[in-house]
Amino acid sequence: FSKTGERMSDGLLVPGKHDGMAAFPGPKGKTILVRNHELEPTDDIISPYGADLKYLVRVTTNHFYDYGRGKVPGLGGTTTLVYDTKKGMLDSHFLSLAGTHRNCAGGPTPWNSWVSCEETTLMKTGMVDKDHGYNFEVPATAKPSFADPIPLTGMGRFRHEAIAVDPNSGAVYETEDVEDGCIYRYLPDTPGKLAKGGRLQALGIRDRKGLDTRNFPASEGQSPPNESLPIGETLETVWIDLDEVESPNDDLRLRAYEKGAARFARGEGMWYGNDAVYFACTSGGQKKLGQIFRYVPSPVEGTPEEEKQPGKLELFIEPNDGKLVTNCDNLTVSPWGDLIVCEDGSDDAYTNSLVGVTPKGEVYRFGQGHAAVELAGCTFSPDGSTLFFNVQERGWTMAVTGPWQERAKPS
Repeated sequence: FSKTGERMSDGLLVPGKHDGMAAFPGPKGKTILVRNHELEPTDDIISPYGADLKYLVRVTTNHFYDYGRGKVPGLGGTTTLVYDTKKGMLDSHFLSLAGTHRNCAGGPTPWNSWVSCEETTLMKTGMVDKDHGYNFEVPATAKPSFADPIPLTGMGRFRHEAIAVDPNSGAVYETEDVEDGCIYRYLPDTPGKLAKGGRLQALGIRDRKGLDTRNFPASEGQSPPNESLPIGETLETVWIDLDEVESPNDDLRLRAYEKGAARFARGEGMWYGNDAVYFACTSGGQKKLGQIFRYVPSPVEGTPEEEKQPGKLELFIEPNDGKLVTNCDNLTVSPWGDLIVCEDGSDDAYTNSLVGVTPKGEVYRFGQGHAAVELAGCTFSPDGSTLFFNVQERGWTMAVTGPWQERAKPS
């Protein structure tokens, strides 16, 4: 449902490149989905405004972050969908964030909003009116409306992918989709008020300054050579304060390394559940087929006391076997406690699937794909009845109903 090119409730068209997504409780037991679209200004043929931007006039310029002088507006953003899980029907869908670039993933907040992340560091130039590489907050509302297009500058400017919020401390964690990226933590000055500023930090490992977690073979650039991180080892963490977080030179991660931050291989999907933050590194591991990490926040997360009670990080899985997992991307925590992971293998001959991972790290095939397309945006309805996910190249959102009564046998 809600396929690219269909007419939406607001008269615009369903944009293409469906990506990250989350589900929220809506009125009368319905589900609100907020969905990203990883569109660039050159993707006008699958934009919400039509191939020749003829519907652009339906959206006033103040709703756009970057209007591109009306000629090359940012075509990324979000759509919001209201879905009735009892009837298995879409009620309505509408554009809810406009004028951004390459909205890849993001994450839900405990106060019922979606943080949408730009995966780009494009600067203001030519017909581009604004710098890009920011996060934006979109309230999850059933009533058609646009989010204020305010960049969350305190959360840093880099190639964002996803975020997750620790509901106990209000800390927000962020992934960075580059081969030598960092994991970040944003401590808002006022919990729940992301736009009002805060402190940005990078993740480091206590007594292992600059740890390279990627587990690449030496020939692939592991630094230092032959360093490896075993699966299941518990590491005490430190969080390193950063400055100049809007990073006009796109060097935030480089300055973080200099201060001792750990290095990660293309951080992508991230989700809070089971009292932990899980995140995928899509090209990590000996065979570069992906890793999933688990971070357990400190009981005193984000306070001076966490030096004595630090958060703990572990490499949760690194299968190095494409029959188990290939390039894990978006992920979520299911109602029964397992991870559900979207694959994003780049091999045109590979069929991406949905993969389950138990709390013990056992891997099983959850949903078998039937085409070499990216799967994204997996999320469960608040009532636990329905799994939603996106098929990016097709421009489809899918709903899969339970009941989810038992776990499949591990591979």
